Amino acid sequence: MRPQSTGTASPHRFHLTLTADGRQAMHGWWGSETTARRKFTTWVGEYGSLPDARITITDEDTDTVLRTWPDQP
Repeated sequence: MRPQSTGTASPHRFHLTLTADGRQAMHGWWGSETTARRKFTTWVGEYGSLPDARITITDEDTDTVLRTWPDQP
């Protein structure tokens, strides 16, 4: 279950997920979009070679997917 938004900047706003081989392998939340995007890039470098790896960053306050790796066609 994800933390509920209170209308203010949430420390859990930006959610990263890593799935590999069809299963969730890791996830984390950050309050800063800059930090979350930096983690996204790090995760691509560190875990991108896992079988069927997929990394997604979502803005939990707006339910918007900000970026996915690999890119969708």
